Amino acid sequence: MTDLLPFAEAVAREAGALLRERFGAPLDVRHKGRIDLVTEVDVLAEQCIRRRIQARFPDHAILAEESGLTETASAFRWIVDPLDGTTNYAHGYPFFSVAIAVEWQREIIVGVVYDPLRDELFSAAKGQGAQCNGRPLHVSDVTSLEQALLVTGFPYNVKASPQKNLDHFSAFLDVAQAIRRDGSAALDLAYVAAGRFDGFWELNLAPWDMAAGSLLVTEAGGQVTAFSGQAFSPYVPEIVASNGHLHAAMCQVLMKSTPQ
Repeated sequence: MTDLLPFAEAVAREAGALLRERFGAPLDVRHKGRIDLVTEVDVLAEQCIRRRIQARFPDHAILAEESGLTETASAFRWIVDPLDGTTNYAHGYPFFSVAIAVEWQREIIVGVVYDPLRDELFSAAKGQGAQCNGRPLHVSDVTSLEQALLVTGFPYNVKASPQKNLDHFSAFLDVAQAIRRDGSAALDLAYVAAGRFDGFWELNLAPWDMAAGSLLVTEAGGQVTAFSGQAFSPYVPEIVASNGHLHAAMCQVLMKSTPQ
């Protein structure tokens, strides 16, 4: 793990520089689904990350958004989102990130989320705390939903999905101070770790959306679970993350507002 974190940080910065360099330029955009976008920048950034990992750790497995899973016999798996917030990026909206996590025996041990426009590198290693550009991170100390700034997102397939998150959103509108929706789950989780948001929830996410940010939150003193309060897994497509003080209350709202 001593080698993994600085390497992941360096690779995230390298991929982020590529995103920053091309931000605002004309893009070749295609659709993976009805409204799910992918740009040539997603692909280039992922290729950059994969090349670096395979050169340094050729026996490690890699799970990446655009190219899928490259399985090996190793207990190490890299989970990569080269551009979390592609729709934002394609529209010139300046909120997106690079997310890289490392699992060892299905436990997340390294997490890095990089915001290339603000040059903010959020990173954590299991048991070693979380930081942003070398400064320690800690979740907020807000203790009531009435004083909480929450953040969420809606699935790409929201028009077709039976789980639209609108029931949960409406329920939290009644009890929280305010709610935001920014379009990069990895960066939302980093902001919970930094105390900028007090809590986050979302449905229908993929492992690369959640893995890195979930470790940031727990290493910053927060809590991450499934909606029911059961143990979190990046392979189960739901997450609630908080500063810990709000967690039971958030889970209660989510369970009560889940359609039966």
